[in-house]
Formats: sequence, structure tokens, C-alpha cells
Amino acid sequence: MQIDFAAETPQNSNTIALIVERDGKPVLDRFDASTRTLIEGAAIAARFDGDAGTIAEIFVPQEQGTGRVVLLGVGSGDEIDHEKAGGALAGRFLTAGIGTIIVDFAGTNPSPAAIARFAGAAAARAWRFDVYRTKQPERQKPTLTGITIVGAPGGTDAAWTKAKALNEGLELTRTLVSEPPNILYPESFVDRCRHLEELGVTLTILDEAAMTEHGMGALLGVSQGSVREARILAMHWNGTDSAGDPDIALVGKGVTFDTGGISLKPGPGMEDMKWDMGGAGAVVGAMKALAVRKAKANVIGVVGLVENMPDGNAQRPGDVVTSMSGQTIEILNTDAEGRLVLADVITWVQQTHRPKTIVDLATLTGAMIISLGSEHGGLFANDDSLADQILAASRASGDALWRFPMSPAYDKLIDSPIADMKNIGPRGAGSITAAQFIQRFVDPGVRWAHLDIAGMVWADKPGSTYDKGATGFGVRVLDRLVRDNFEG
Repeated sequence: MQIDFAAETPQNSNTIALIVERDGKPVLDRFDASTRTLIEGAAIAARFDGDAGTIAEIFVPQEQGTGRVVLLGVGSGDEIDHEKAGGALAGRFLTAGIGTIIVDFAGTNPSPAAIARFAGAAAARAWRFDVYRTKQPERQKPTLTGITIVGAPGGTDAAWTKAKALNEGLELTRTLVSEPPNILYPESFVDRCRHLEELGVTLTILDEAAMTEHGMGALLGVSQGSVREARILAMHWNGTDSAGDPDIALVGKGVTFDTGGISLKPGPGMEDMKWDMGGAGAVVGAMKALAVRKAKANVIGVVGLVENMPDGNAQRPGDVVTSMSGQTIEILNTDAEGRLVLADVITWVQQTHRPKTIVDLATLTGAMIISLGSEHGGLFANDDSLADQILAASRASGDALWRFPMSPAYDKLIDSPIADMKNIGPRGAGSITAAQFIQRFVDPGVRWAHLDIAGMVWADKPGSTYDKGATGFGVRVLDRLVRDNFEG
């Protein structure tokens, strides 16, 4: 969606949205007395009160036909929510036959950041994945292509530049998560990311031969049942003057399709497992956002890309594999594969780039969905200061997270009688034991956090900033974490 800013309302504007705070009055000076009476009466009839995201739509006479006036609520006081309002506007009128909407903030006093959040949410909510649709009723086709914001304060252009970069990252993530598994697999995933080099991102790609040399038995064990070769993709963005090691590594689970392997998942719903690479998608989107806005940070993003399939060469329950770290793992369930991928990727990034902080993201456990549904992702950390930074970024960005406990008592649950560890614990505390497993591959002195986002990367109903489908969860919290804590 095109976002523009104007000092005055463009002529021949057929649709105009007036921003209204809760229990406030819209600025109607542009209209004649009869039209003002019509708008005020319609607002009362619709019980419009200006709560964030509420809308009243009024059709009014114009010199040439009929125009549309939209009253758009943003709330008031500490509950003002420009993001919710922007998303609501785009969601309501995306397929309404309107091409452009004029948004007038007269009578309110938004900051440049608030305007940017409004515009970013509208653009994000308007995103659709219609690549494979060949037939669609006209009334279902998107028509809204642009929003023009009138009267934005000085500094809005700079704020919008950052928000627009974030949206570009979100769109990349959503596209990757939405693609079907016959189109998106480890090699094609890498190809989709090659354009990042044009933005100044340095790419390093490991094929299976290179991974074998590194001794990545955990990751390769997951991949061995698929005809699609695994890949590791490292993306390094350095917007600082320093040539040293990255300050933070973002690590993503990229299982481009997960059948469960020999521990086969039930058939109903298996088609959803195309989004089991949502953690990797979020890391790629965050790296693009950082590069587009030229973040003054030194960050590396690394994703482990595999397909988990159940052929005659597939990993078996009962196998023992040796990870790159040298630690051995007894495989009790081949559907607990994401932690195996993360184990080797985390070891590799520590040995090659020595980051002081690691944050991994993964659609890791069904237990997380049982715990939190689709309202929060789970946060696990070995360092309270890092956990606090991530929770602050979560609140500021809107990507909601909730911290879970970790302790030696949970760690004992994954001890194996024949290897260093087993890849699953008992039925209880499944998300916690998965995090305890990953922690065993984090070097002493490295701050580490794990985000289990299993319930967050895909939505069965629209949200304030996304339609049904891929949400882009993780991109915003990572971007905010870097902005607030790792940029110079």
C-alpha cells in the first residue's frame, strides 16, 4: 500500500477519514451546515464513541455524486491506540471499492511516531497473499491502494522511513510463511533471501557437505529423510564502524515442512506445517528491516533450513546422533526435530562469530499452544537482564510474550540413560524441557533467550495488523530489541 503525506486535503477527495478521540468531536469545518448535521446524527445513531478502532461510516452529498465520511476512533489518554485504528481502517475498506482514503488528524495532536504506527498498521493490515488465486469474485478483490495523511507534524517522514522498513521486513516474513512447501524448501528459501545482498547484508550459505564437515549430526539427522537438501543461511548486517564480532545473533528454526518424520503427525491439519519455518521467517524479516533502515548495529541472523520427511532413510526413534558441539542425543521422537536444528545452528554461530547474546525463535512445541493459545509467545532465558529487555521490546512492539521458568529440576527430565541427553522429556512441561535442551548448547557466559512462537505465526482469523494467515510475529519484537539495546 502507498502511504503519502500532504499539507492540505487533496481536491476531489471522495473518501475522507476523520480521526476522533474517545468522547471527542470530529472537526467538520470543511462541510456545510446540513452535512455537519447529517454526520453528527449518523454518529449518534451508530453509537460511535471514539474507542480505538471503532468506525462510523456516513455517505454525504458532493458536487459530483456521493462522498463517504469515515469517523475513526483512536481512544484517549493512556489508551490511545493509533496502530489499532490504522489496522481497522484498512481492514474495513480493503475490498470496499475505494482506491484511496484521505486521513485527517485535525483536532488531535499525534506525534510523528504515532502517525508512523498508524500508517504502518494500515499498510500491514492491507497485505494479502493472493499469488495463487486465479479466480476471485470482484467484491473480494482488494481495491484500496493508498492512504494520504493530512496535517502530519514535522518529523513524520523520518518516523515513517523506519516504520516502512519494518513493514518491508514483515511482508517478506509473511510471504515466506505463506508459500506452499512444494515452492518453499531449503534451497528456494535461500534464493528468496539473496536480494538482501543488495541492501548490504553479507550472506554465508552452508550446504550438506559443509555441514557434514562441521559434524552437524543433529541437524542432518532431521534432514536425512528428505530429498530436499538442508541449508544453513547466515545473514550479517554491520551498520557500525566496528569490524568486530556481532553483538547479537538471531537464530531461527526453518523446518520448511514438518511431517513429524517416522513419528508421523496426524493427517488432519498437517498442511499447516508449511509454517514450521516461522522462526526462520521472522529472523529473515528482521534482518531485512534492519538493513533497509540502515540500523547502526552489528547483527547476524542464522537460520537452519530442513524438511522433515519419513522415507526409508529417515531418522528413527531410538537413534543416537552426535551434534556439532560433540554432545550426543538419543532420539525418542522424530517430531521433536526443531531443537535438533537449533542445537547445531547455535553451536556454529558461537564457534564462527562469537556473539555475546543469542535470541532464537522457533515454532517449537504444541505444548506452548496449550499453555498460551495464540495470545502470547513463550519466553525462556538464562539471563534476567536479557529477559527484561525482550519483554520491554514485546510491550513496545505489540508482539506479546510471557516468560516461563527454567531450572535444574526441569533439566534432569531430558537426561538419557545411553547418551548425553534425549530429545524429549515427559508429557508435562514440554515447552520448558525443550528450552532446557537448547540451553545445553549455549556456551558459558553467553546471554541467551528462546522464543517459542508456535501459536503466533499463523492466525485463523484477522487481527488488527494482519489478515487470516501469516502474521509476521517476531519481526517487530526483534527490530525493537535491536533498536533499544544494540544500536549505537
